[in-house]
Amino acid sequence: MQIFTAGGWDRLRSWFPEREFFMRSDGQVRFITVTTRMQMIAAGALAALVLVVLGTMGATAFSQYRAASERIALADREAHVAQSETRLADYRDDLAHTTADLEQRQAYLEGMLDMLPEDIVAEVKADAATDSGAESEKLISMIRDSFPEAEGLARIEARQLAFAEGLTRYADRRATRAEAAIRKLGLDPRAMQRASAAAMGGPLETLSSEADGSLDPRFERLGLSLARMSALERGLDSIPQVMPADMNLISSGFGPRSDPFNGTAAMHSGLDFRGALGSPIHAAADGRVSFVGVRSGYGNVVEITHTSGMITRYAHMSRFNTRVGARVDAGDVIGAIGSTGRSTGPHLHFEVRINGRAVNPRPFLETAPDVLEEARAEFAGHRGATHRG
Repeated sequence: MQIFTAGGWDRLRSWFPEREFFMRSDGQVRFITVTTRMQMIAAGALAALVLVVLGTMGATAFSQYRAASERIALADREAHVAQSETRLADYRDDLAHTTADLEQRQAYLEGMLDMLPEDIVAEVKADAATDSGAESEKLISMIRDSFPEAEGLARIEARQLAFAEGLTRYADRRATRAEAAIRKLGLDPRAMQRASAAAMGGPLETLSSEADGSLDPRFERLGLSLARMSALERGLDSIPQVMPADMNLISSGFGPRSDPFNGTAAMHSGLDFRGALGSPIHAAADGRVSFVGVRSGYGNVVEITHTSGMITRYAHMSRFNTRVGARVDAGDVIGAIGSTGRSTGPHLHFEVRINGRAVNPRPFLETAPDVLEEARAEFAGHRGATHRG
């Protein structure tokens, strides 16, 4: 297949004209000719090297991106049911140690339960199905025959494992629903998870489910599932879903328009809501206030940072009702409509920016409430079915 025409080759060769260099040494002059072919070979080698470097960087970034999902997959593979024969040996060899293991597991589970609403705990307890049920019954039967005094402990262990597995399934179901809702809104759930993981810190407090300080793979899998669920649901809550002002009073949409001051074509990077001076402005989503002050052209501005590089901007305000660093919930009043900055009259200019790029806020504001209501209704319906069953 011919990649370049004759004219194309001529243009390419014109970039690398033959060059001559001379070197003077001990009174002698030497001429070195660098041909067009040599220059093209060197340029090709350099281009190949750049591609290799970029490919390596891309592979590194991809491997980092896969790290979180691989951790869950690895934990899934490792979270197999302990063989009943092995567990029976543990009971026989050191009953006191086994008892300490179960006490530590109970403390681990209670710590998890403290973070969950009561109705969720009730649903998980009602879900009696368990991956380890058959193996647990086998263990209980073996202990009943050969070590009857430990049967009570074995039954406690079976209930703990059943609860941990039920809670894992519950977290995975909620995470899957949240992920589907985020995708439906045109956003990347993986980016939201990464953003949530990046915004963490604090002292190291390692978790353990065993008396020796280790963590059973089934309990590790539980922790990963709960963390994924939490990150995705926080991401859902941070998507613009509440109208910052009256939707019926939108006076200018997102996109090209005639500038109201000089009449020239200009890009309008948000939505304008007209309103009476002093009318309340509401936060469109959960987040943290990252800026309160004056920006050129915008006048008085509040900016709220959400997950995955998203911010919402509220401009031309007449007053502020918040401060930098404050946590706000969707619907909170953060200020009042004004006409500060480059404005022809009282209105709110509202923007959504993702990684610094302005995007149309309207699809979020009009679609997100229905998508979120559907996701929450699906969850409530599942919970009701579980309770009825």
